[in-house]
Amino acid sequence: MPISIAAATNDADLTGILTLQSANQTATVSADYQKDQGFVTLTHSLAMLRQMNEAAPQVIAKDGDAVVGYALTLLPSVKTVVPALLPLFEQFDNVVYRGQTINTYRYYVMGQVCVDEAYRGQGLFDGLYAAHREQFSDRFDLLVTDIATRNTRSRRAHERVGFVETDEFTDAIDRWVVVVWDWRTQETPNSEAVPLRSV
Repeated sequence: MPISIAAATNDADLTGILTLQSANQTATVSADYQKDQGFVTLTHSLAMLRQMNEAAPQVIAKDGDAVVGYALTLLPSVKTVVPALLPLFEQFDNVVYRGQTINTYRYYVMGQVCVDEAYRGQGLFDGLYAAHREQFSDRFDLLVTDIATRNTRSRRAHERVGFVETDEFTDAIDRWVVVVWDWRTQETPNSEAVPLRSV
């Protein structure tokens, strides 16, 4: 069965996100693994993901019933659902992109992105982002996120998709670089992934 990129539709999908997230947490993987393969920092709960998914679809990659990748959608309207990301939203009052602060654009945040280790190198990362653009580019100008500055694999992958680094800041968790993907000026990345659909 081919891998599909789809909208999360039920608790089984959201639980699959949490399982993959747990396997790639900084507390779970070694420092060497983090340097080579990347990592995720935040931990979500099922309740958080439900609220985020009610506001906008969470984009997942599935191999059969197994979630093998995800790219979380966090709209500014539900930013308080993930308190750990509030410092990022606060930065948008100050971070300038093309002469304007980010909060003056139509934007939303990539809450976290992850691909199962066994499925890396198959275009899923780019495909997850392509699905985001297909789903949301008519409503938003920018997709914004932050990446731990030491997460060099993730920074390279985001640059490949089309994100540009705009600013850095430090909070209680880590040092972060803010990256922006401007859908008004850039093409969708090449990907063999199927368009976003419900399964």
